[in-house]
Amino acid sequence: MPQPFKIHPQRCGSRSIPQRVLGARDLVLAIPFALALTACGEKPPQQAVASAPPPVTVAQPTKRTVTDWDEFTGRFQAVEEVQVRARVGGFVTNVEFRDGAFVNAGDLLYVIDSRPFEAVALQADGQLSDARAKAELAKRELDRALTLNVTQAVSDAIVDQRRQALQAAKAAEMQAEGALKAAQLNIEFTHVLAPIGGRVSRHLVSVGNLVQGADGGSTLLTSIVSLDPIHIYFDTDEPTYLKYNRLWFEGKRPSSRDNPNPVEVTLTGETKPSHHGTVDFLDNRLDLSTGTLRGRAVVPNKDFSILPGQFGRVRLIGSAPYEALLLPDTAIATDQSRKIVFVVGHDDTVEARPVVLGPLDEGLRVIREGLKPEDRVIVEGIQRARIGAKVSPHAPVTGGKT
Repeated sequence: MPQPFKIHPQRCGSRSIPQRVLGARDLVLAIPFALALTACGEKPPQQAVASAPPPVTVAQPTKRTVTDWDEFTGRFQAVEEVQVRARVGGFVTNVEFRDGAFVNAGDLLYVIDSRPFEAVALQADGQLSDARAKAELAKRELDRALTLNVTQAVSDAIVDQRRQALQAAKAAEMQAEGALKAAQLNIEFTHVLAPIGGRVSRHLVSVGNLVQGADGGSTLLTSIVSLDPIHIYFDTDEPTYLKYNRLWFEGKRPSSRDNPNPVEVTLTGETKPSHHGTVDFLDNRLDLSTGTLRGRAVVPNKDFSILPGQFGRVRLIGSAPYEALLLPDTAIATDQSRKIVFVVGHDDTVEARPVVLGPLDEGLRVIREGLKPEDRVIVEGIQRARIGAKVSPHAPVTGGKT
């Protein structure tokens, strides 16, 4: 059977409610009694006092002289790049470099068997000696004929024949000299030297392989790229190119065609520029497929850390120096398609001010339009600001302007 339950003594005002035991039959009567007890509690608290204006940090915009920089995506290329090919055919006997090493101009890279060319050179040397002997004999015969022609012991026709024979002998001597030089060059070409200094690629031909010379489709042996300095190529869109032209005509910006305008380069993974260079080339027309103008800058690479083929962000000077107002990006909010900042008026009321943004300059955002130097802008706590509501403005902890 259900167990009875007890209601302990309670006080309601000055009355004391006695304790009694209720059975199951008294349950219906106990419910109104319990509701009466709950009604004896304390009075509800009075309404809270109106909340104070939320605190925010305000500061005036920073004013300083800045210069705009335009940013483009670029790719690095070597200033000099050479494909090393065999100039004579033969079997490779030695590979004299380590793959991927840095080589200087004139370093030995490959050795090709030179014995066939040495034999040809020896034969050409013998032919040259024979040609010189014949030229000497022809000269003596002509001198003899000229002496006898004085006394008419030899006719003029014989003298002409002797003179023609000497010229033919000298021509044969020159041919023999040319053949000997060609043979000696072939011997020299069996030692493949680095034409430029730079980093060499891997060897594409191993010892014992037969390579073809220039006469039969020259064999590619390896390649070399220079590293210091290095070029970075970038493409400028047509509106930017027209802007640069307008600034040049107005005398506000020098042309990169005539002046080495400075550039700053940021490598992949970096947050700020790490290399500096100058523009040294602009193409003579816009690309028909992309509508862009190809430009090039030369960048020092003393530590050889940049390799051809890498990407980089190129910042190019885009304006003359001018006075600008700047704010941190944290003070700028987005209202659909426009950018706004929250300005605190003289009565500490918040106002939304549309602004036109410019580029970043030393961590601060240039504000082109919408602000005055004396405006108090909320730089911290904009999430607590409400348009038309009052706030409690405070200066930054460090004091001064942003």
